[in-house]
Amino acid sequence: MDRVNNTLTKDFTSCLDSFGFQQFVNFPTHNKGHILDLICCSGLTPSDCKTDHLPYTDHLLLSFNVNLSFTKSNPPRTIHFRKIKDINPDNLTYLIHNLPSADRLSTTDELLTHYHTNLHNILNTLAPLKTRSVSFIHTAPWFTPALRQLKTKGRQLERLYRKTGLTIHKNMYITHILHYKDSISKAKSIYYSGLISSNEGNSKVLFSLISTITKPPDSLPSHLYSSDFCNTLASFFTSKIQHIHQQLTPSSTPNVPAPSFPAPTHLFSAFTLPCVIQISTLIQKSKISSCQLDPLPTALVKASTPAISPLITNIIQASLTTGTVPFPLKTAAVTPILKKPGSDPSDLNNFRPISNLPFISKLLEKTVAAQLHTHLSSNNLYEQFQSGFRSPHSTETALLKITNDLLLSADSGSLSILLLLDLSAAFDTISHSILLDRLSSIGITNTPLSWFRSYLSDRTQFIQLKSFTSRPFPVTSGVPQGSVLGPLLFLIYLLPLGYIFRKHHIHFHCYADDTQLYISSKPNSTLPPSSLTNCLHEIKSWFTSNFLKLNSNKTELLLIGTKSTLNKISNFSIPIDGSSISPSPQVKSLGVILDSTLSFTAHINSITRIAYFHLRNIRRL
Repeated sequence: MDRVNNTLTKDFTSCLDSFGFQQFVNFPTHNKGHILDLICCSGLTPSDCKTDHLPYTDHLLLSFNVNLSFTKSNPPRTIHFRKIKDINPDNLTYLIHNLPSADRLSTTDELLTHYHTNLHNILNTLAPLKTRSVSFIHTAPWFTPALRQLKTKGRQLERLYRKTGLTIHKNMYITHILHYKDSISKAKSIYYSGLISSNEGNSKVLFSLISTITKPPDSLPSHLYSSDFCNTLASFFTSKIQHIHQQLTPSSTPNVPAPSFPAPTHLFSAFTLPCVIQISTLIQKSKISSCQLDPLPTALVKASTPAISPLITNIIQASLTTGTVPFPLKTAAVTPILKKPGSDPSDLNNFRPISNLPFISKLLEKTVAAQLHTHLSSNNLYEQFQSGFRSPHSTETALLKITNDLLLSADSGSLSILLLLDLSAAFDTISHSILLDRLSSIGITNTPLSWFRSYLSDRTQFIQLKSFTSRPFPVTSGVPQGSVLGPLLFLIYLLPLGYIFRKHHIHFHCYADDTQLYISSKPNSTLPPSSLTNCLHEIKSWFTSNFLKLNSNKTELLLIGTKSTLNKISNFSIPIDGSSISPSPQVKSLGVILDSTLSFTAHINSITRIAYFHLRNIRRL
């Protein structure tokens, strides 16, 4: 393996890479000085690798250490639950129909209080909160009563054999155990085959099912589930954004002239009030996921849509008429998730906050988002080269555009420079005052502008881990991740970027906060081009004045061209934010690994690894 240019060595290394294995031996393991003995691991990192001589072989003894974690038994705990499945939808609909009239209630807050109080009382009537102490994991869903009887019979035969020691009792016990194992296999097969058959065509459920079967639950260590850790995370997320804002004070940066927007043809000065039928349709199309702030689980809301939709419609109409958003709809339950499975949970930087908002808040945002989208489309205000959160734009269309341009440039003998910019916590650092100015500049006025001002002000959030929560924290910047309006508002916030790129004649394509710049030039041209350097300088100033932090440590650079073109290029780097970015052999763009010749070899190896992983899972299934 030390002969890196050997064809067989290259093939074997590629094979290991395809299977997802990493080879950790980089020192001789034979007395002739070659690497013949290997440590190949997937998901493990060996340490203290060393060799020792043995008297009876010309190979060296290879040893190493691996850290292993063991699952401890779950201690007894108290759980709170409601028997939601026992609720009769007809009884629920009857109680909602007979709620006190809300005709005398005029303000949005009064209507929302009426909704929350009465529905919460109905839920307590139909499914009161119960408490139970549990100390065991729930029985597998495929474990039938027949299997439980077989398990009991096996214990009896085991005790009989241990008591007598007779061969006949031993054979009876072994025969029964084999039968029990076969019965378990058949029960699993019947259960999961039924689930797969009943969800044919529903790819989301099928992927979730296979993930549940083949992957261990990605849970945090048990000692992290506490109110103290929730408060620690909440403080960390808040201080992180405050620290970024302190670093990006506009006074410390030169004034950047704001790009001028073309005047919109039509102003967005009033909302169109939705009717009960429209709200009913939104309810039925919504996912069944619920927020702990909801007075009634979403599944029950959907089951009682005819009775409950007039109540929800009144709340939404009152909000859109008055231009106000009630405070309870601006509180988010934040679930922290690890950015990458297997990351160290003790490092708080590895967590990403995902906001979960009340169900009515999502319906209200969907209503506003639809009308805002109509305004942006009719006035042609969308950025042409922004593919995030837009139908029919996607990562696929973005990648097709970028790679097509780069391939055409390489075919013409030019050298292309691809720069992938990375922003730190972009959704969370947005300035509310700048966002409102941006909304005003694209023709949003009067009641809609007041509504957005109310939507962004006085927001709070708290961290939620199972039954543990933190204290509420104010949200003074950013748009909620996991909200309906957040992505659309973020696209509006970034609208001036396109004008800066076009001013410097730089090709670009964005997907949400992932921004990719590329420019082509002749191989004998001065690198980097002055237009790219000037553009980056202005972009950095614009980011800073708009409270967006450019993360130069994660910004990547790739040179693209034919092999002969690349051989003519000497080393160079691009200065960004006090750092120097040098070309990388490969970069990851929207999930696809790109190399300098766009051969996609590294990406094919990655896909092969994934394919082998799924094949192994299929074998397990």
